[in-house]
Amino acid sequence: MSGHSKWSTIKRAKGKTDAARSAVFTKIGRELAVAVKAGGPDPNSNSSLRAVIAKAKAANMPNDNINRSIKKASGEIGSINYETNVYEGYGVNGVAVIVETLTDNKNRTGGDVRHIFDKCGGSLGTTGCVSYMFESKGIIVIEKTDKMDDDEMMMVALDAGADDFNVDEDAYEIVTSPETFDEVRDNLEKQGYNFVRSEISRIPNMTVNLEGEAAEKFNRMLDMFDENDDVQNVYHNAQLPEEEEEDD
Repeated sequence: MSGHSKWSTIKRAKGKTDAARSAVFTKIGRELAVAVKAGGPDPNSNSSLRAVIAKAKAANMPNDNINRSIKKASGEIGSINYETNVYEGYGVNGVAVIVETLTDNKNRTGGDVRHIFDKCGGSLGTTGCVSYMFESKGIIVIEKTDKMDDDEMMMVALDAGADDFNVDEDAYEIVTSPETFDEVRDNLEKQGYNFVRSEISRIPNMTVNLEGEAAEKFNRMLDMFDENDDVQNVYHNAQLPEEEEEDD
């Protein structure tokens, strides 16, 4: 059992979710639409849709909204033309940044992403310039309660098929391979656990420490990406001051 988790960075994402819930629901709605188009509206036979539904529930998206998005996507299969694009670049002090987008207008989104990099002291790079610094992992976060025991939770996670288990004051972080993510998530869900976060993520192999003005400028970049409807996920290797991360 590891002694450190990435919950500190997740706290920031969680705070943004609470502060801009409608924007988050819009982004997840697009993911639901793409998943339905790719594999159909039945989550039992569509693992991609099942993963997005789990992500939606972790973001406190109401079941009515989820079902409505799936039904809407089912009736608009022919008209859904969202395209996935991944941009790589650098923030202040050479921080590695990966931006995943889902858009119906690639030119608009590409221009927006470049503008955000430029405005916040960064630069858009070429494909592959920073992705080698990250590793894809399944991340499941369960918030701790007074009734939960660390060692017992670790055994539950490992029995469910997890590769690693990290503990923090506030939460448990369960790490899987991308291939076993669905199985581990489903096992834990069947046992009644609720997730703060549940998704395939990109984990940096090394971090860059940011403080003071550099941290403020980088947080501004993250805020601008958060506010862009086309941006689905942003991954980076910045280590930000604790006070900057604890938005909730």
